[in-house]
Amino acid sequence: MERLNVGIDVSKDTLDVAYWDQDEPVFLGQFPNTKKGFQAIVKEIEVKCQEINATSVLVVMEPTGGYEQPFARFAIKQEWQVSLPNPKRVRDWAKGIGKRAKTDRQDAMVLARFGFVQDPLPWKPLPPEVEQLEHLLDRLEDQKNMLSQEKNRLHAYKNRANTHKAAVKNLNQSIAFLERQIQQLQKAIKEHLKTHPHLKEQKKLLLTVSGVGEKNVLYILVMMHRWGELTCGEGDARGLVAYVGLDPKPHESGTSVRKRAGISRQGNRQLRSRLYMSALGGIKGNNPLRAFYKRLVGRGKPEKLALVASARKILVWSWAVFKSNTPFDAARFEHSH
Repeated sequence: MERLNVGIDVSKDTLDVAYWDQDEPVFLGQFPNTKKGFQAIVKEIEVKCQEINATSVLVVMEPTGGYEQPFARFAIKQEWQVSLPNPKRVRDWAKGIGKRAKTDRQDAMVLARFGFVQDPLPWKPLPPEVEQLEHLLDRLEDQKNMLSQEKNRLHAYKNRANTHKAAVKNLNQSIAFLERQIQQLQKAIKEHLKTHPHLKEQKKLLLTVSGVGEKNVLYILVMMHRWGELTCGEGDARGLVAYVGLDPKPHESGTSVRKRAGISRQGNRQLRSRLYMSALGGIKGNNPLRAFYKRLVGRGKPEKLALVASARKILVWSWAVFKSNTPFDAARFEHSH
């Protein structure tokens, strides 16, 4: 079955479109990032499909702050496959084939070739209630970051000579405002979970996993839904670990160079950080995660490597609980992978 592989470089106002033609990328043109532009792209793609007798279309775009979302959803309505690969994965792959030029046109052609060669996972929108939860969490994180920055500024101002009182007053007002905004968002999240009992129940189940707590559970819940949507609920833990970027990345060269394996870091950096911090806290309790960590260290594994493995284990156990819809059982899920 012939498939037309399309790459689209997205910006706020434009979409640069290319496709893979047998053994080389071809630039199709630049279109406005509007509904009118979408329709024009459809016409061009339909013509190309007829020319090569393609029966399906894969559109590859890099996530660009949400500007890719309107066309991605539009493309799905056309019954096209859509993939939104991690930009780092695409950049690393492009460097590997010697493509280092960085223009919108070149990026579109690289994405078209990437789709043809790599056959990336298709993207599907999250269920509306999960997507709304993600938006609330993203905004909460934004507000917390801004609050941290303002507190740091206030601390710096207080240690300066001749600081104006108005500046300090303004910072205090800003901090108080952000704290109120955070409280409102936290309340909105609670109300959202109350409105969608299945999310509240899934949160409750994930909290039974060693290393999962109130600070990270909802972020993990969103990721479980995303992996479930990407894989139609059939994805395995190994694939999830790679998707998040916690999979081992060996470093070998010839027969003499051997460096300690790292991780691929291909996926969600914020979630990896949360999982690592969760492992750091989780191993302090008397629980299966601590036992797992101690076994690795007891076998001579470096502590940092054991912590990364523990973060990976939290993710694996979480998927097992989410997929089975049952509470965590150390004996049952011990060998999940």
